[in-house]
Amino acid sequence: METVRYDVTTEYVGMRLDRFLTEMDSEHTRSFLQKVITDGGVLVNGKPAKANYKLRLDDVVELDIPEPVELEVLPEDIPLDILYEDADVLIVNKPKGMVVHPAPGHTVGTLVNAVLYHCKDELSGINGVIRPGIVHRIDMNTTGSLIVCKNDKAHQDIADQIKVHSIHRVYRGIVIGRVRDDEGVIHAPIGRHPIDRKKMAINEKNGKDAITHYKVLQRFERYTYMEFVLETGRTHQIRVHMASIGHPLLGDEVYGPAKCPYQLQGQTLHAMTIGFKHPSTGEYVEFSAPLPEYFQHLLEILR
Repeated sequence: METVRYDVTTEYVGMRLDRFLTEMDSEHTRSFLQKVITDGGVLVNGKPAKANYKLRLDDVVELDIPEPVELEVLPEDIPLDILYEDADVLIVNKPKGMVVHPAPGHTVGTLVNAVLYHCKDELSGINGVIRPGIVHRIDMNTTGSLIVCKNDKAHQDIADQIKVHSIHRVYRGIVIGRVRDDEGVIHAPIGRHPIDRKKMAINEKNGKDAITHYKVLQRFERYTYMEFVLETGRTHQIRVHMASIGHPLLGDEVYGPAKCPYQLQGQTLHAMTIGFKHPSTGEYVEFSAPLPEYFQHLLEILR
């Protein structure tokens, strides 16, 4: 169990305890933190407190984060679109609608279930039984290139490259509206949304540095086909950044308009290219996933 301590400063005086914790802890949802409070896992000045406790200056808040419950993850014979494979890495083209790793509500049909079947015992164990081999992820309704690591050495090497932002990641997407500038950079920190904890948002106070480079590939009457290069890899980064400048991704049910004129399954976003130094040879390698059929068909309609 991990214990985190927070000292209450002037700006948080009078704030509810549960809201304070959601602002401080961007990794967990408000409902999760409220349950921890209810279970007595939060102390204020050494004593259990309720969610509606109003904070006072110099209060000491201690949060005991319980260990996650491990799910049983079983191999499943699910076809994989493999772009490349060797003894160290597996590069897959993830389809739309597939969750990368198991979580409550998504325990079967994930990429991990498929990879466990394909690789048998050849997977990195660094992330435990829930995320074996998974060193990074893309959203359920985002398609495209994803690295899976087949041993711990490869996993650590790729993780180090991700940490220093040296992995080359190129995405393609269709956004709502005609983007004015041919290219540009969005540099704005991303963190958990202060009210809706299932969403991310531009968060100057508690967000992490995030940089997205964009380029217009083609403009249509009401939409723009674009390319994005990630300098950082925050959760929902492209989706949040583009929505922040008034051009959410077409089909994005979270950050875009509620209604979409096309029958889409989530955002039109594709992780096209991924490049990195190979963990064994040290040579730069690059792999690209072709645009999915639905994406190509949509471009034909727009053209």
